[in-house]
Order: sequence, then C-alpha cells, then structure tokens
Amino acid sequence: MSGNIELLSATLAAAKAEDRAALIAYLPAGFPSVDGGIEAVKSVVAGGADVVEVGLPHSDPVLDGPVIQTADDIALRGGVKIADVMRTVREAYEATGVPILVMTYWNPIDRYGIERFTSELAEAGGAGCILPDLPVQESSVWREHADKHGLATVFVVAPSSKDDRLATITAAGSGFVYAASLMGVTGTRESVGEQAQDLVRRTRATTGIPVCVGLGVSNAEQAAEVAAFADGVIVGSAFVKRMLDAPDEESGLAAVRSLAGELAEGVRKR
Repeated sequence: MSGNIELLSATLAAAKAEDRAALIAYLPAGFPSVDGGIEAVKSVVAGGADVVEVGLPHSDPVLDGPVIQTADDIALRGGVKIADVMRTVREAYEATGVPILVMTYWNPIDRYGIERFTSELAEAGGAGCILPDLPVQESSVWREHADKHGLATVFVVAPSSKDDRLATITAAGSGFVYAASLMGVTGTRESVGEQAQDLVRRTRATTGIPVCVGLGVSNAEQAAEVAAFADGVIVGSAFVKRMLDAPDEESGLAAVRSLAGELAEGVRKR
C-alpha cells in the first residue's frame, strides 16, 4: 500500500485555491491515552484542521518545549509504543480522511528499522514524516524508502539557515517545508515576529513546495498574521495545553475542537 503524500499535496493545494493557508495541528500519540489521543485528532479535524501531525513521544526531545514534553512524559509513562503511533495514524486517517503525518526524532526510527517504519506508516495511511533532527546529508536512505512507499519527507528550516543551506534542504524535502518561526523550542509566544516572514520569503526563493510556519502560534490573531505570508500555519503547544488544562478528557476534546475552530477562522482572515 502506498502512503498519502498525494493527499497531502492536494490538501495544501486546495487551501491555496481558496486563497487561504492550511491549518496544521500537532498532537502527541498516547496522550492523554492512546484512545484519547485518537479522539483528540478527530476533534481538531472536526474543528477545522486540514492536516494533522501525530507526535511520536520521545524521552529526549530537542525541539519540544515544556508543554509538549509534559504530554510526552504522560504518554511514555502510559507505555506508548510505535505500534500505538501507527494505530493512531490508521484510525485517525480512517475516521477523518485528512493527511496524517508523524513527527519524530530519528533515533526511534533507526532502532525500529527504516523499511519497517516506512512500510507500516504507508499501510496505516500516513502521509509522511517530519524529521527535525535528521541531517539532510545523512537522509538518503530514509528518503529512498519514503519515496518507495509514497511518504513525504518534511525537513525543518530555521531563521539561522543560510540561503545555500535552505536550497540544499528544500531540494531534498517533499510535501512541505516546516519553517520554524524563531530560534528555540516549541511553545506559545506573544508574537510570532518578522523572522518568520523573512524565512518564508527566503525559503520560497529555493522551492515550489509549500512553506508552513510553526512554533509560537496559539490564537486566531496570530494564525491570521502567519497565514498572510505562509502556505500553512502549524499549531501544537496551544492544543496540548488545552488538553493538559482540562479537568477531564471530554472537556479537553471540546477545548481542542473549539480552538481548532478559532484557528480555522484565523487562517481564513489573511
């Protein structure tokens, strides 16, 4: 079975055709439980998310801030495994029909086996992977397997990335480019800042694939600000915080659905 990279491309193109940015939501697998995580994905899609990133919880994250680290710790203490991540992708995709990517650090894939991981992700209906710590120059084997299974390889670029480095990264990536709006870890911010707009401009000069911005967006106003210059708006910590702050799972699901609705309106106000 082939993965859903074409669905991802079509979804981003459809948003562009509507003269808006896509809303991309991030949620960790296994949080607050495996079943609860699947329901959370369904909730953000019901609220208006176009694409979902499912996080593979990791004990030593380099990009994730304290909110996502807390959720990952809950998932890991609950015994979440890669099989649960694949189940989350499968059931979320079957229930919603939207592109589902996995965001993961490299070590779990390396230990699991690249062919095993890519074939299982494709079989589950996944659209690809976001790999924040895989160096492009060491990614050829991964990309060979991902291409074979119809999966996107999404790399992360940052404001510190030089133009020639951007060109190298975007030439190797597929699906979209994840533009980190600022230097640092995930989390909500008061302002997304001008760095992100400059990074999108410089990245677009090297590629024709969509450029989506993450890190710091937490409300409709910020979503609209980013949507004015990016192809997609990525929101993670704000969703996870709604789940963490909720008194119970049902309230958490209602809260993330509501936030998705607000953000979906925001990306349409570009």
